[in-house]
Amino acid sequence: MLAILIFAHGSRDPLWRAPVEAVAHAVSAQAPDVHVGCAYLELCTPELPEAAAQAIEAGATEVRVLPLFFGMGKHAREDLPVLMEQLRQAYPAVKFLQLPTAGEQPRLTALLAELALEAA
Repeated sequence: MLAILIFAHGSRDPLWRAPVEAVAHAVSAQAPDVHVGCAYLELCTPELPEAAAQAIEAGATEVRVLPLFFGMGKHAREDLPVLMEQLRQAYPAVKFLQLPTAGEQPRLTALLAELALEAA
């Protein structure tokens, strides 16, 4: 079974999580057979190891992590790969894939340009 984890930085502000959870709900709506969850680097739960464990417990054999970062900063470039390697070592039978950051997706860039132009 495939699992997709929407991975974001985290915040103490509970309202901050709403857009992250909205992405997860949208993925679930489009792919009801996929296990979808949210995971956070810090300040929120679940953190990535806990979210991955929940996905694997639910039967996931492949876990894709979508980093909701606009750019390829330190968290996406350094912190997340370390976490991904720790997961690979902890669950060698599970395939883990780190997807490009949201900001690296050309379709997102094009959509943001459209939104900026619509506002004008």
